[in-house]
Amino acid sequence: MSADSGTEHPRSAMRLYEPAPSPFLASRPYYPWLVVGTTCIAAFAGQVDASIVQLALPTLERAFDARLSAVSWVAIAYVLSFAAILPVFARLAEMAGRKLMYLVGFTMFGLASALCGLAPSLGWLIAFRVLQGVSGAMLGANSIVILVAGAGPERRGRAMGLFSAAQAVGISLGPAAGGLILGSLSWHWVFWVSVPFSLLGGAAGWFTVPQTAAVNADMRFDVPGALLLIPALTALLLTISQMHAWGPTSPLILGCAAAAVVLLCVFIWRERRAPAPLVNLQLFRSLGFSAGGIGVILSYAMLYGMFFAMSFALVRGYHDSPVVAGARLTIIPIFLGVVAPFSGGLYEKHGRVTMVAGMALCAASAFYLRIVMTGTPASLVYVMALLAVYGAGLGLFIAPNNTATMNAAPPARSGQAGGLLNLMRALGTGSGVAAASTVLGWRLEMSTGLMDHTANAPEAALLAAIGDVLLMLSAFAVLAGLTALVKPK
Repeated sequence: MSADSGTEHPRSAMRLYEPAPSPFLASRPYYPWLVVGTTCIAAFAGQVDASIVQLALPTLERAFDARLSAVSWVAIAYVLSFAAILPVFARLAEMAGRKLMYLVGFTMFGLASALCGLAPSLGWLIAFRVLQGVSGAMLGANSIVILVAGAGPERRGRAMGLFSAAQAVGISLGPAAGGLILGSLSWHWVFWVSVPFSLLGGAAGWFTVPQTAAVNADMRFDVPGALLLIPALTALLLTISQMHAWGPTSPLILGCAAAAVVLLCVFIWRERRAPAPLVNLQLFRSLGFSAGGIGVILSYAMLYGMFFAMSFALVRGYHDSPVVAGARLTIIPIFLGVVAPFSGGLYEKHGRVTMVAGMALCAASAFYLRIVMTGTPASLVYVMALLAVYGAGLGLFIAPNNTATMNAAPPARSGQAGGLLNLMRALGTGSGVAAASTVLGWRLEMSTGLMDHTANAPEAALLAAIGDVLLMLSAFAVLAGLTALVKPK
């Protein structure tokens, strides 16, 4: 393969060794659901990690005596590395097989989680989170593809619903477990809790995930595409996440924004002409797939933006302990998880009205939450009720939108479609945290002059700034509802 062009003539596929699944399990009639269950372990573990970290940010802000913009990188670094490297792993999996990469991903995720808990400083913690994101990309590049192939067309809708429910359960457990850990142990255990799930997922994957049925015989790897996409996505997330810390007109922000635009444009130009592109842009010719992808980004930005905002609202504004704040935050994913398994059936009966209704609930609940969130104990009843409505709205949208997006992709490109779906989810997660952090820090500086330290902010000013974050999330919901109205031809 030529590093200059990445367009050497195709060679025969070079499949890496993959252990065969257990013959006993593979012969069982419920075997497809074992494969689905294994992918759900990865979904569960990833969301437990992500939601625990959100709750831990106020604690890390104090533990490292760091600014909000610096501590937010504990969340952003994972997503940035995940998103930047995922398309590379998705292509490598097509060339050499998925199962071995999936198993290695579980192993590396457990190792990186252990190292995060051992980090001696904020800088080392962020570095280990990057390693954790790379290992997560190995899982994300393959999980939905393995699920879709294992479940088969007749089980796809239910399987995607279970996958979304597993994510919701992970998000539900994260804040509650994180609150208990932060209240009784230390922040180090927030990361160590992911280690046993990684070991369980690796063992389950060894015995249940089938060997890759076929690999792409075209062994050309688009090196120039990878060298363009990785810094392009990095520059994009840097622009979003650091706009407040560096200033919207600072040379660093303007340079990152310009680099992101130029690199993405060159990447698109390159991929449209590459014989073996890293990302097959033909998928985006489907209006349904493009609209669904935007919906994925917005919905996950809404989920994690809300987690970020309400973590600070409950700990700083309502003076909850980490245990109580974690318990309160579980209301969002609990209602998401309760609704998600049924949303597939509602979508089959009522179509896109289901998704539009979900986003209408999210928009209304986020808007009214900023009104009732006064910091008084009496207002907590209304806060909890509106968070429940918000979670239910996401439950009505996420699983049907994922299914509709996958259905809009040609079956022959389901592998790349699954990888892109996870990439969009990661971009949404990172964008939601970054945007919420930027708005919160900017509004605090405008009202108090405290830059982006929340620990010393007056309660009223902090809740008012969080109210502006909620207004932004309400706008995201309106945009996501509009994407649901787009019908594929």
